[in-house]
Amino acid sequence: MNKGTLIIGGGVIGLAIGWKLLLRGEPVTLLEKGDTGREASWAAAGMLAPVGEVHFQEDQNLRLGMESMRRYPAFVEALESDAGMKVDYRREGGLSVSLHPDDTAELRHRFEYQQALELPVRWLRGGEAQEMEPALSPNVVAAVYSPDDHQVDNRKLVEALKAAFLKAGGALHEQTPVERLVLHENGAPSVLAGNREWRHQRLLLTAGSWSGMIPGLDGALRPWVRPVKGQILAIQAGPETLRHNIRTPDVYIVPRLDGRLIVGATVEEMGFDRTLTVGGIFELVRGAWRAIPAVYEMPLAETWCGFRPGSRDNAPIIGETEIPAFFIATGHYRNGILNTPVTAEVMSEIMLGGQPPEFLAPFSPLRFTE
Repeated sequence: MNKGTLIIGGGVIGLAIGWKLLLRGEPVTLLEKGDTGREASWAAAGMLAPVGEVHFQEDQNLRLGMESMRRYPAFVEALESDAGMKVDYRREGGLSVSLHPDDTAELRHRFEYQQALELPVRWLRGGEAQEMEPALSPNVVAAVYSPDDHQVDNRKLVEALKAAFLKAGGALHEQTPVERLVLHENGAPSVLAGNREWRHQRLLLTAGSWSGMIPGLDGALRPWVRPVKGQILAIQAGPETLRHNIRTPDVYIVPRLDGRLIVGATVEEMGFDRTLTVGGIFELVRGAWRAIPAVYEMPLAETWCGFRPGSRDNAPIIGETEIPAFFIATGHYRNGILNTPVTAEVMSEIMLGGQPPEFLAPFSPLRFTE
């Protein structure tokens, strides 16, 4: 048996936990079936919006997201220092806008819920929203400003985490799909991959939408995670077109420092179908145009899709399984980039013997068997 931890899955969650474990002196080996971070982590928009995207009756998810946001500045500072590169972490805030009286009623309902939770939000009239973002449509009726909703360039985050992981001494094996997990009476399961057996003191599964598809994961050990397809596109705008994240009932729009506007995303239960559809892209373009009319004349820079890992209750699956030394961190659905700092820091602590914090209890892998 080799010392240290074996991680299956090289997205932002696996890379970040691996990096944090390495900083604690733990040897880490990571197996990735393809290229590191090129699935959901690469496809995301990088919007960090626990306040603006709060959902009713999801207080536990909100608490996790807010805890991760609290940790984000220090996490980014340490990562950029270790990796030697920027991830374009931005704190301008977000605007949720309504473009129709019916939208305004729904926006007001959500705003009152945010106020009841004592979240930092401010109601704006349409004209006030346009003063903050002149590119917004004159049809904007009202908006809610969330100053604590930030963003990060998720693709730069992937590259920085990979660099930090390698510089800290991590062993990375790309193009190494797992063939099977082998359960043992004592200790973590071993892994068959790349024509060899890998057996370490601890095993961590962070394979996103593919987490439940590994042979050997049966019964209660198998994390019930499905792919939720999202089509997304980028528009090449000017660097001063937008400053804030924009959220409408139809789309979100995230401005990058290079002038691109990331517009997303569809939510489709289509399995692992990577087809980009005319209807999906049309709805995104129409939603962006309704909010920002100037995009009509702008070049379409890129289109792509990704697969969000959605659990049975659409909440993350984080913690130790019923087998000691076998851990899972998956099922982050729409909030993988948002919840990267808290997942990495908490998991690296509990995997080395620390006690899980109280706020992590609702996300235990054991909740589906209990």
